[in-house]
Amino acid sequence: MTSLVADSADRPTMTPLTALICPLDAQPLKRDGQSWCCVDGHRFDIARQGHVNLLPVQRKRSLDPGDSKGMVMARQRLFALGGYQPLATALAERVLEEVEADIASSGADPLAVLDAGCGEGFYLRQLAHGAHARGVTLEAAGLDISKHAVLAAARQSRDAAWLVGTNAALPLADACLDVVICAFGFPVWQEFARVLKPGGRVVLLEAGSGHLLALRKILYRELKPARGEAGLSTAVAAGFTPQGDVQHLHAGLSLSGNDQIRDLLTMTPHLYRAEREGLARAEALDVLDVELHGELRVFGLEDAQDKT
Repeated sequence: MTSLVADSADRPTMTPLTALICPLDAQPLKRDGQSWCCVDGHRFDIARQGHVNLLPVQRKRSLDPGDSKGMVMARQRLFALGGYQPLATALAERVLEEVEADIASSGADPLAVLDAGCGEGFYLRQLAHGAHARGVTLEAAGLDISKHAVLAAARQSRDAAWLVGTNAALPLADACLDVVICAFGFPVWQEFARVLKPGGRVVLLEAGSGHLLALRKILYRELKPARGEAGLSTAVAAGFTPQGDVQHLHAGLSLSGNDQIRDLLTMTPHLYRAEREGLARAEALDVLDVELHGELRVFGLEDAQDKT
């Protein structure tokens, strides 16, 4: 059995990102005690766990958008098995390699990072571990539309700004970030371009063609192709340029017992997409070995002068 990953012990320090804006009028938010406030009087209270909800009602597509509490808990249990660790480590290393020259030129300035669609914070915490090992300080925020995911993230670390919000309207100031990471999420390229500094980068981790293939073969009679490079045109239109080659990441995850297999189903959209017969076949299994296949891409934001 895979050993547990020490995710919370000896946790490195991240500085919370403070360049927040009001989700109602885009005015800068200022910290006022246990609230964030704008000049127009909008006030957003900080929860006792340390996170803040910046998702207006009009931005919600349902009463409880995003991952459910059950999905978040299942994902935490699966992450604890360690199978996803190589993907998170590779993402962190790629980020730090990409910004190595920038860090050297800026000296002690912190690296401003957003995890867009952060879930319960697994990938951002792994980036913080990698940065800590290299002596790099992160000024970090994690944002997710799921209040359950952000609550779980805040409970594990108070060192980042944990925000309930949407990638479609990021509650962050223009040009305040060096890097956006988006792992198995939903990139909104126009918003990423707005909040990144000139020369900033998006590091994108998406599912490859082999990701959870053994499970998908059980669930579906016909498999859909991986998204691959389908979204690249949207990124380019927003001012981004692909940098370097696509990095294919491969890892394995061995599940023993119906509970772990059920957790894998629960943490993915397959629980809601698959037909009843496919779910029944998967839930009848006692053991399952799956491949984790990620495609890691980097996009650089063009300088405004480069577009003329």
